[in-house]
Amino acid sequence: MTAGSDSVLELLPKVFAAPGEALAGAEEVLGADPSPLHASVAHQVIGIWQRDFGDLRLALDHLRRARDLAARAESADREADVLGTLGVALVHAGRTRQGLDAFERGVERGTGHTRARVLYRRAYVWWVLGRHREALEDVRRAIPVLRQADDVIWTARALTLRATVHLALGAVERADADFTAAEVLWDTTGQEHDKADAVESRGLAAYRSGDIPAALRLLDEAEERYAKLGTPTFMLDIRRCEVLMAAGLALEALAEADAAIGVLDEIGGQSTRKAELLLVAARAARLAGDPHTAIARAALAVRLFAGQRRTWWETHARLVLIEARLVTGRASGRMVADAAAVAERLASFGAPAAPEASLLAGRIALALGWRADAERHLGIAARSRHAGPPLARMTGWAAQALRARAAGSGRGVLEACRRGLDVLDDHRTTLGASELRARATAQGAELAALAQRVSLDSGGPRRLLVWSERWRATVLTAPPTRPPADPALQSGLTAFREIAARAEAARMEGRPVPALEREQRRLEREIRSRTLHMRGEAPDDGDRFDPARLLTQLGDDIRLVELVVVDGRVQVLLCGQGRVRRYEGGLLADAETEAEHVQAGLRRLAHPGAEGRLPVVEAAGRRLEELLLGPAAEHLGNGPVVVVPPGRLHRVPWALLPSLRERVVSVSPSASSWLRARQTEPPPGGRQVLVRGPGLATGGAEVPELAGRYGTPTLLEDDDASVPRVLEGLDGAALAHIAAHGTFRADSPLFSALRMADGPLIVHDFERLDRSPYRIILSCCDTARFASVGADELLGLVTALLPLGTAGVVACSAPVNDAAVVPLMVALHKGLGAGLSLAEALRDARAALPGDAVHQATGWAFSAFGAA
Repeated sequence: MTAGSDSVLELLPKVFAAPGEALAGAEEVLGADPSPLHASVAHQVIGIWQRDFGDLRLALDHLRRARDLAARAESADREADVLGTLGVALVHAGRTRQGLDAFERGVERGTGHTRARVLYRRAYVWWVLGRHREALEDVRRAIPVLRQADDVIWTARALTLRATVHLALGAVERADADFTAAEVLWDTTGQEHDKADAVESRGLAAYRSGDIPAALRLLDEAEERYAKLGTPTFMLDIRRCEVLMAAGLALEALAEADAAIGVLDEIGGQSTRKAELLLVAARAARLAGDPHTAIARAALAVRLFAGQRRTWWETHARLVLIEARLVTGRASGRMVADAAAVAERLASFGAPAAPEASLLAGRIALALGWRADAERHLGIAARSRHAGPPLARMTGWAAQALRARAAGSGRGVLEACRRGLDVLDDHRTTLGASELRARATAQGAELAALAQRVSLDSGGPRRLLVWSERWRATVLTAPPTRPPADPALQSGLTAFREIAARAEAARMEGRPVPALEREQRRLEREIRSRTLHMRGEAPDDGDRFDPARLLTQLGDDIRLVELVVVDGRVQVLLCGQGRVRRYEGGLLADAETEAEHVQAGLRRLAHPGAEGRLPVVEAAGRRLEELLLGPAAEHLGNGPVVVVPPGRLHRVPWALLPSLRERVVSVSPSASSWLRARQTEPPPGGRQVLVRGPGLATGGAEVPELAGRYGTPTLLEDDDASVPRVLEGLDGAALAHIAAHGTFRADSPLFSALRMADGPLIVHDFERLDRSPYRIILSCCDTARFASVGADELLGLVTALLPLGTAGVVACSAPVNDAAVVPLMVALHKGLGAGLSLAEALRDARAALPGDAVHQATGWAFSAFGAA
């Protein structure tokens, strides 16, 4: 390293090609009594490494020594180059004025090529500070000089920076052009860290253009590249959190941001990045419904940004602070003024968030009854409805809907809501993962609520039904995207299954399993990450909900009860006999509380000796009926009833309600879903599959009896009940019965599982089926439990099956007595053999059970879903 200037100078580009080697080389140079010039380079290399990947205080020490040594070497260009690096570090340390002063001296001292590099670094700092026009001016001056010098690396960096600034200003097409040009240059270099940064930047561009799966894929790829180099990058954490929030994963974004802040504090990293992470955490907390955390994070971010003289960033943090404070307190005139000032400043910056601030000001003014102010601010926000990425257009249509509401135009409200939800529908079709599609619906919750409120006030029950269906269980409106034929995903699923089985075996033996659990969590993250990368398929616009079609299918005998929540109260829409009638129920919050009491009672009744709880559970069922059905309970007729509950009432055991106890009752996530299930044709051949998993208290005692009933079914038990064999058997079956332990994962519902001989059969496995069984019976606990996400969506095992070709499911929403399940299942299959539907057979099976509390509770805990 000491042979000549060229070899020492090669350490500088090596920092972002092989960071570890560059650091070691610089330390080697310093250990060999170098000249002031060489020592300056070595200290600069160490300073860059510490600045970007380590302790910022050490970075400043090394860079100041590099500057002093450059002065001793009497090399003006060397000194200018170090001053540029030092200026970046000072700004990242929050010492903005000192950093800008260093750049002034660097620009003065440098000439030609070196001066262009200093200008590039200052452009980067202007971007960090949120001063985008200055950034574009400096990078505009630098690029021609760097190109003329044939400096491929620095030209590519400058193009990447210019693209990033364009993105901050919402100029996505210009950014794409620069990213493409930079990528061509990077391909000719060995700058591995810079290449990883380029991949990360492409992920940012995908996010800004609304392509969430591509953004997640590219950011994950960048993370893998950085990991191989051993270089942490907090900018990637920030960008990933932004994408997670756009995908509706706010809680995950908050956890990731807080974890990154902890790491940054531990290593003494960049103050600028900490402020940005605090802003991201504040936004994530607000979106996750935690306004107090949002206020704490945003207030600290505001103080840090102000101290760093980063007005662009400070203004964005103030926007989040106002939004969070509005949730925790009452609207005030001061809030309107503050939000308006933030909107005006963001607009002066050309920030894409400006319409969001105007919408906030208009919303607060509207709540205070300030019509003129509301109209002014909402009118500004509404301009964004025709252009930009999907979420920006959503903001514009929300503003337009509120304007129409203030003007008393119900038709205008509904038109704006329709247009806004159409935008979100188009956005969701780009998402292949059912989880992302479900969570994305939260972004349309305000529009859906506005439309439902207008429909309730002036549109009649049929219009309210249409708008309820417009935004209910939308994830089930089209089959999910099949997971790709990805060998890494398949091997990940196999490894996950093996580790989960080993962990379960160790727990049963009383052995500690922390290492296995850590590996299981790692594999879960990897599997989930790969599924989130899936892109959606082309939408099918030909299946809009039609109330007339629904009423035709219901005929005179069937009643469909759709429960709609408007302003916290249950509205009961009773459909049948050619009309839709509306009745008013109770408060949703009261119904949720009562449903939890019922669940607790059913858990107790699953064990002998709890008979005294039976009257308490029955009384809770009566109260639930009053809250959920109200007067509609008297108008259900004598035929079958289909219940369409909101997501937050998915755990109600509907057969417990007195007016439904003796009826044929089925449950559906939406009326549209019921219609599709009713029109689904069974597969040819009528093949039956019986599966018996390990570890059941009864040993799955109903399965041998059912095997005899069906003659020659596909029987999978013992070692044959492995996940690959079970999936093969289930694919395209007419009827499947699975007796296996079920586990619901509230933290990650798509990892809810049925225990097979070789490990868990999870929801992601079912999504690989070409066609799930026409009918499926899950005779185990907790298989009908769901996570309620998004606007009114459910994630769980049953909702994964319905779009895949399953027309009917019997599943359980509570822990049950294993022994009592056996006679229920035998009686259920007897009814199916007589040609009954699942709902009819389940009704008759309940009636055939002994009358004791344990058997009654077992019958109530099972529900029929769908229409088969």
